[in-house]
Formats: sequence, C-alpha cells, structure tokens
Amino acid sequence: MTDTTPRTPQHKPRPMVDLLVSILLPSVILMKFSGDDDLGAPLALIVALAFPIGWGLFELLRYRKFNFIAVLGVVSVMLTGGIGLFELDPQWLAIKEAAVPGVIGIAVLVSTRTRYPLIRTLLYNDTVLNVARVQERLEEHGQVSVFEERLSRATYFLAGTFFFSSVMNYLVAKWIVTSPAGTSAFNEELGRMTLVSYPVIALPTMIMMVLIMLYLWKTIHGLTGLKMEDIVAQKAS
Repeated sequence: MTDTTPRTPQHKPRPMVDLLVSILLPSVILMKFSGDDDLGAPLALIVALAFPIGWGLFELLRYRKFNFIAVLGVVSVMLTGGIGLFELDPQWLAIKEAAVPGVIGIAVLVSTRTRYPLIRTLLYNDTVLNVARVQERLEEHGQVSVFEERLSRATYFLAGTFFFSSVMNYLVAKWIVTSPAGTSAFNEELGRMTLVSYPVIALPTMIMMVLIMLYLWKTIHGLTGLKMEDIVAQKAS
C-alpha cells in the first residue's frame, strides 16, 4: 500500500537567498527609496521590512518546525518596524539590536538546566553530526560523562558568541543610527547599519561558531576515535 501522507519538505540552507532577502534588498530600499520623491520614509520602511518578515514566515510555515531563533528574528524585524513607524527614540533601536542576541545567549545558558539544551539544537544535532554513531561509540568507550562536560564547556563558548554579538550590535547601532525615527535619514542609516552589521558582526560570529564546531569535532575524535567522515552527518541518497 502506497503511503500518500504529505511529507514536510526538508529544510536546505540557502545562504545566498537569505543574504539577498534579509540584508541586500531591504538595505537598498531603505537607502535609495526613502525620499519624499520615491516611496517616502514610512512606506519604504514597510516595504523593506516586508522582505525579511515574509521570508521568515514562509520558512516557518513551509517546514512546519518551530525554530526559536527564526521566530526571534521575525519579532526583531517587526520591532524595528515599530520603532520607525511610531517614531520612537533611536536609542530603542540600539537596545533592541543588543537585546535579540543577548536573549539568545541567555537562553543558551538557561537551556543547560532543561532537557533540551540549545547547543544540541544549533550544533550537536542529526542534521550536522551523526549523533547516534557518536553516542554509541561514547558509551562503548565509557566517555559519556566526559563528553557531556566538554559539551557544557562548548555551551558557554556559544553563549559568549551571542553576548559578543549583543555588544557589537549596540555599538554599531549607536554609531550609525542617529537621526529621528520616521525620517528618510533614519531609513538610510538603518540600511547602512544592516549592511555594516554583516561584515562587522555576522562574519566574526560565524568564525566563532566554526571554531566551536571544530572544538566539538576534535573532542569527539579524541574520545571516540571516529574519523571526520564518520562524525559528520551523511545526506540521504
């Protein structure tokens, strides 16, 4: 009997699409179309933020999987829109920019006291590593407790990465966005902040995440003797 149950599509990372929809397009709209002769400041802000909000909601609905960070990203973009449309003090933008990664960092630490630590969701999971194979070998070698201790250490490294991003977000926002909200100048500065944040904040954060992953791989290899090809999750053929 053929299984006709519709299957949820498997999520495939698309970094170039994410970069285009979430950073480049909104930045261009904010910087080039916020003047009174174009869309105007309020409408340009709405159009620019519609791209990352729409893309984030599309991914959440299509793959039907709750993603704490994805949801927080959508909320962050909506808060940015609220600050601009309600013409709040730009100070709130800097606070919001710092709060989002700060909340994630706190959540990473708090999650270590729960059954579902976030480091397992972000790094030590079946889509990144062959968790079942690793766990089996750890049990064979009697190294489960040692690995859990190293995983906890990696959790603090991960939380530190988000706290670094929080501080940098605040500094960049304070440095670039100085005009009153609701003006074309505010939109242009918001667009520049979005572009600057990628090389200044996102790239260093990605490098730190890669270093944490290398630490996990080295730890797993040392405790289990597994090779890299045995540790990395294999794609289904």
